Amino acid sequence: MITEFNVKRILIKDLNFDDLKIKKLDNFAKKLLIYNKKHNLISKNTEKQIWVRHILDSAQLIKFIDVRSCSGIADLGTGGGFPGIVLAIYFQNFNFHVKLYEKSPVKSSFLTDISNILGLNCKIICNDINSVKIDSNYIVCRAFRKLSYILNISRENCIKKHKIIIMKGKNAQQEINNTSMMNNFKYRLENSITNNDSKIIILNTK
Repeated sequence: MITEFNVKRILIKDLNFDDLKIKKLDNFAKKLLIYNKKHNLISKNTEKQIWVRHILDSAQLIKFIDVRSCSGIADLGTGGGFPGIVLAIYFQNFNFHVKLYEKSPVKSSFLTDISNILGLNCKIICNDINSVKIDSNYIVCRAFRKLSYILNISRENCIKKHKIIIMKGKNAQQEINNTSMMNNFKYRLENSITNNDSKIIILNTK
């Protein structure tokens, strides 16, 4: 089992997190676990593995975001802030926002508080994702909805040119094969560094 210490080494060595960002991740994790005692931000049985299951799992998406072309990141259905808060911590000094879309008022309240505490350059949008226009050119999703649902949001609510990064389980390819709207995208599959069975779908609009 990968320990918190080992995760932090990976974050620093492989993903270029500095000491200040690690401290902010520490603060985020501690606040989330306190809040999770009363509110269900993450599954209780993953609390002891928060650094692997949630933080490192989210942080790996950094590898697929080109800051030279990024005008903003939108995290759809961010829940307790994964991957959105982790990305906002990493990209805090870049000239673009990370926008966290979460329709639950309870979760949105926590996200607003933690964003203020950590001084992050992110915006919390507490609304139904189908009723908003998304102007970010990077869309990320973790444990959100079916691929067809996400692609419909891409078509109806997003700016024309954008990239979508979706975290999925072992049935990612099957879900792709069963989704008719895939003709509008170029895609590739990447392996997750936290779970051998999990995949990351990276789609570009044509």
